[in-house]
Amino acid sequence: MDLQPFIYVLRLVPTYHHEENWTEEARNIVGTHFRYLQDYQKQGVLIMAGRTSPVDETTFGIVVFQAATEEAAREIMRNDPAVVGGVMTAELFPFHVALLGS
Repeated sequence: MDLQPFIYVLRLVPTYHHEENWTEEARNIVGTHFRYLQDYQKQGVLIMAGRTSPVDETTFGIVVFQAATEEAAREIMRNDPAVVGGVMTAELFPFHVALLGS
């Protein structure tokens, strides 16, 4: 089965737009989120992930990855610890690579 590229866009919930609102629990959730993405990188599913700076109301992250179906992609997104833990919201999009650098 061919894998298709997808992207999900992550946004911090408004509480975390300000550094002083970050709790130890939220930081731990983001650490677990990072390890979750690393696992997909090791499996060859993750193409790239990152976020914009600084951390404020304009901040967003992206996860570019491959999945067999849109439902499989949605499950990866829904199970992201940052989403499950309520630190971030996510929105999924099918993604078509037009150009790719080395």
